[in-house]
Amino acid sequence: MLTSLHSRAQAAFHPAPSLETPEATKLGASSSLPTDVDSIGSLVGVGEELRDHGLDRAALKAAGFEGKVGQTLVIPRTDGPPFVAVGIGERGKLDAGKLRDAAAALARAVGRHTRLAIRLPDTGAVPTAIAAQVITEGVLLARYRYRPYKKTPEQEPPITALTLVTAEGDVEEAEQGIMQGGVTARAAGLARDLANAPAALLTAARMAEVAESLAKTCGLEIEVFDGEALAGLGCGGILGVNAGSAEPPRMIKLTYRPKGGRGKGAEPVGRVALVGKGIMFDSGGLGLKPNDLVHATMKGDMSGAGAILSAMTALGSLGCKAEVTAYLMCTDNMPSGTAMKLGDVLTVRGGKTVEVINTDAEGRLVMSDALVLATEQNPKPDAIVDIATLTGACQRALGVRSAGVMGNNQALVEQVKAAGERTGDTVWQLPLDKRYREELESEVADMKNVGGENAGAITAGLFLEEFVAGVPWAHIDMAGTARAERDSSWLSKGATGYGARLLIDFLMGFTPPSASRH
Repeated sequence: MLTSLHSRAQAAFHPAPSLETPEATKLGASSSLPTDVDSIGSLVGVGEELRDHGLDRAALKAAGFEGKVGQTLVIPRTDGPPFVAVGIGERGKLDAGKLRDAAAALARAVGRHTRLAIRLPDTGAVPTAIAAQVITEGVLLARYRYRPYKKTPEQEPPITALTLVTAEGDVEEAEQGIMQGGVTARAAGLARDLANAPAALLTAARMAEVAESLAKTCGLEIEVFDGEALAGLGCGGILGVNAGSAEPPRMIKLTYRPKGGRGKGAEPVGRVALVGKGIMFDSGGLGLKPNDLVHATMKGDMSGAGAILSAMTALGSLGCKAEVTAYLMCTDNMPSGTAMKLGDVLTVRGGKTVEVINTDAEGRLVMSDALVLATEQNPKPDAIVDIATLTGACQRALGVRSAGVMGNNQALVEQVKAAGERTGDTVWQLPLDKRYREELESEVADMKNVGGENAGAITAGLFLEEFVAGVPWAHIDMAGTARAERDSSWLSKGATGYGARLLIDFLMGFTPPSASRH
């Protein structure tokens, strides 16, 4: 039974306290087909047949089914639930990503069905546990919908049961993968819920309340810092951005300690600090954004913080061996008579001064405080990773399929890239080109918050690097990947939950990198 943590969080910030929690999804593996399912999926490669369903290659071809990745063919029956042939491409080229896509296609092909079974055949080079994990992710994420405010019935009800049917000797390994896939899909669902929630309801203060509820459930330590506490810490970046908002800011600090960690007789494999941009709504401040559809999506400008919070909820269930501390920097960026003005100078934690040239380049200001705090941890972290919907420049460069990544330590960047490949939350490395650093020079302060018209993603990264004090660091700019404009494979229209599964994978396999720069 998979408990829906993200539905609990949704209830915490939904205006109706009586919101019912959706039925938990039953996940499992079996060596025989269950009898109480709505449809049965079979994974079919190019040129393969479905002889046990009475369909040879000629019959499949006549029906237009070739076995390409994500292609589906629903086969009705009078004596039982329908069969669904799902293409996985050439079996010799099968990988985890194609299996995830195929599972998502099945979930969409039978959108009214809530109890699914999938035959898990020989997956070749993909181990059974990984195959089970990505199939579970594909099904659950494809059927995700954020509809707490719709009065009409669900067009695609959530999955209530998913069974993977495999050889008897593989059931235990499949169960392990299903469990992990359930946890990671749940985390991504939570990240989607947070980013889809209306900004008027999910304020910085409410985000802290959600985090407190989840921390208690998931065994995380939590500290919440209000405006007064942030002023005491000298966090001028987040306070400057918050100056125009009627809603108070919050810094949410979460700590995960593995069992057997500090104080319990064993050291973690490493220590990671995570920093997330949590702009609950970004109007642009006095540099107001245009009144178009982009403005309407700015409730999702806290997607980096949402991804981190969601990832943190999964670490205990999966037995992560690293110690992780997260800083979620949450505030609105609003215009008013008290708002931060162009030409203002902010003093960030640690004393560095920043001249504000663009009030819509606020994410780097709130994150700078947290990056400094991360470097001051004792013991010092082995690595810092930040994630943010930071620059339109990155979206224009890479589009909506891959986030940008850059950093001061190539070994750390490679770990992030590998996690992206495994999860489908892909990243593309951009150069941290120091030749652009001079564009951040200011005549009145230590630096400006923006550079010139070009290389905006790179100058944003160079700005952030100023605050990491040489600690191995990687920066993920997810501006393009945070939202999907249409359903596609396991991505559902709206917030994507990008980064939650990437961070989980990265943290589960984290190895402290060398402190040397590359």
